[in-house]
Amino acid sequence: MSEETDPAVAVGELLTERGETLAVAESLTGGLVGSRVTDVPGASAYFDRGYVTYAYDAKRELLGVSRETLDDHGAVAGPTAREMAERARDHADTTWGLSTTGVAGPGGGTDEKPVGLVYIGVAYAAPWDTGGSFSRSVRAELSGDRDAIKGASAERALDELVRTIREVEDADRNVDGEGHSDSNENRDGNENRGSNENRDGNENRDGNENRGSNENRGSGS
Repeated sequence: MSEETDPAVAVGELLTERGETLAVAESLTGGLVGSRVTDVPGASAYFDRGYVTYAYDAKRELLGVSRETLDDHGAVAGPTAREMAERARDHADTTWGLSTTGVAGPGGGTDEKPVGLVYIGVAYAAPWDTGGSFSRSVRAELSGDRDAIKGASAERALDELVRTIREVEDADRNVDGEGHSDSNENRDGNENRGSNENRDGNENRDGNENRGSNENRGSGS
């Protein structure tokens, strides 16, 4: 599989090869991620369902995102993206959960959460008793008009899913080749990738992130 492969195609190839499945939970992208996944012929073999949860109540009722998470962090935050991905994965009983939440604009931005701020959540369900399940979020700042930000958010989400599946594949190869793996040591940690992107993992749940801001709480606008 080429590094230049369309990320939706790459997701399909990887999930098919691994016999795994996917559910998505979308806020600002409004179904674009699921649409991109199902653009690929044969997606029914690995794509289970998509949730479009724009408002607070939808995130709570359809996904089960906790009131505390939404109250503490708002809709546009790393912990919310992670919990959306986790709940999509667990409700659908899939291997992977993928989520998007952010500020698409043109209004609704603040100094703390500007237009173009996006969080992507990825959650993985490893086989039982392996201790390998995890979730993480990625923070990105995108530019352009509303349509451009929504489209770029969907592509970034698929790119992140591809990257994470390949990371798990590498870890699996290490286990097969050496009988053990230390890949989990940094899998969920914070990583500064440069160019306005940051990863937030389970080891640091961002408990104090963006507290005190009431903007952008009602939806992934």
